[in-house]
Amino acid sequence: MKKWFTLFRQALSGSEENYTTGSINKAIFLLSVPMIMEMIMESLFAVVDIFFVSKISIEAVATVGLTESVITLVYSIAIGLSTAATATIARRTGEGNHDKAKTAVGQVILISLGISAITAIFGGIFAGEILGIMGADQKVIATGTLFARVQFLSSPVVILLYALSGALRGAGSAATAMRSLIIANGLNMILGPLLIFGLGPFPELGVTGAAIATALGRSVGVGYQLYSLGKSSLAFRLKDLLPEKETIKSITEIAAGGTVQFLISSASWIFLTRILAEFGSDVVGGYTIAIRVIMFTLLPAWGLANAAATLVGQNLGAGQIDRAEVSVWKCAFYNLLFLVGLSLFMFTGAEYIISWFTGNADAIATGKMALRVLCLGYGFYAYGMVIIQSLNGAGDTKTPTVLNLICFWLIEIPVAYLLAVVMELGPVGVFASVPIAESILAMLGIWRFKKGGWKTVKV
Repeated sequence: MKKWFTLFRQALSGSEENYTTGSINKAIFLLSVPMIMEMIMESLFAVVDIFFVSKISIEAVATVGLTESVITLVYSIAIGLSTAATATIARRTGEGNHDKAKTAVGQVILISLGISAITAIFGGIFAGEILGIMGADQKVIATGTLFARVQFLSSPVVILLYALSGALRGAGSAATAMRSLIIANGLNMILGPLLIFGLGPFPELGVTGAAIATALGRSVGVGYQLYSLGKSSLAFRLKDLLPEKETIKSITEIAAGGTVQFLISSASWIFLTRILAEFGSDVVGGYTIAIRVIMFTLLPAWGLANAAATLVGQNLGAGQIDRAEVSVWKCAFYNLLFLVGLSLFMFTGAEYIISWFTGNADAIATGKMALRVLCLGYGFYAYGMVIIQSLNGAGDTKTPTVLNLICFWLIEIPVAYLLAVVMELGPVGVFASVPIAESILAMLGIWRFKKGGWKTVKV
C-alpha cells in the first residue's frame, strides 16, 4: 500500500516524463491517474451546470441539451487539435527533439485561435436560429438564445483548453493538464450558483449565468496552462507562433482526421437529439440528464485511453513498437475492469441517479431508461475507446474516421430512426442504437489494430 500511495502522490504531483523505458504498468498508472482526474474535472462542467440549471425549469434543461448537442461541433474541433497535439508532441518527445516540440505547441495555438474565431462569430450571430433548427419550441428559444450565444462566443477558450491539454499530455505532463481543469472547474462551481440564482451582489442571470461561469472558469484554466508551459521544456518562443508551413500541414492533417471522426460521432448525437425532440421537452430533458451522467462516468475511462495514446506516440518515436502495442492491450483490459463494475452500479441505481437532478416524473422515467440501456454497452466501450485513441496517438486518424462513419452514420442513426419511429418503440429505440453501434465500433477497431498499419504512420 505504501508503494501505491507513493506512486499516487507522484502521479498527482507530476513532471514531464519519457515513458519509453521501465515498467509499463507503472507508466500506465503515472499517466492515467492525472488523466482520469482531468477527465473527471471536464465532465464536472457538464454535471454541475445541469444540476444547477435543473433547479430553474425543465425548459432550461432542454435549452442546455439542445445547445450542447450543437456546441459539440466546437468540441470536435478542439478534440481534433488535442489529438494532433498529443500525437505530434509525444512523437517528438520520444525522439528527444524538444525544439520541434516547442514549435508544434506554437502552431497548435495559432491554429486554435484562427479556427475558434470563425465558430465564435458564426454561433454568436445565429444562436437563436440554431436552437430553432434543433427543434426547440418558442419558450426554449426565448429562454436559451443568450445562453447559446455565450457558449459559442467562448469557443476560443474551449478549443485552447483542449488543445493545450493535449500538448501537455503528449510531453508526459498529464498532471499539469489535470490541475488546469481543477482550477477551471473549481471556479465554475463557485460562480455557477452565484450567477444563475443571483446570490449576494451578483445579478440573477438564470441559465445564461451557467454559460458565463463556465466561460470564465475555462479562461482561467487556459491562463494557467500558458503559465505552466512557460516554465516547462515546451516553453514556446515568439518565433514559434509565426506560421510554419510544414508543421501546420502536419498538425492540420492529423487534426482534420481527429476532428472529422469526432464530428461524425457528435453529429450522430445531434440527429439522435433531433429524433427525441419529437417526443417533447420532458423526454429531451430526461435524456440530457442521462447523457451528462454517462459523460461523467465515461470520461474517466477516456483517461486510460489518453494514457494509451501518449504511450503509443512516445514509444513509436523511440522505435519501441512492441512496447507500444503491449501498452494498448494493458490499458484496454484495465478499462474493461473499471467500466464493467461501473455499469452494474449504473443499472441498479439509475432511478436514484436521475432523480437527484430533477423531480419531473416523465424526465426521471426517460433518464432511467436511457441510463440502463446505454450502460449495457460499457464492456465494448472499454476496448473501443482505448483502441481508437491508440490509433490517434500513432497519428493514424484516418482509420477511426472511417470506422466512426460506418458505425455512427450508417448504423446508429438509421437504427435509431427504425426502432424509434418506424417500429414505434419511442425513445428506447434511440437509446438502444447507441450500444449497438458502439459495440460494432469496438470489434472493427480491434480488427484494424491487429492488422498493424498504425505502426508505420509517419508524424
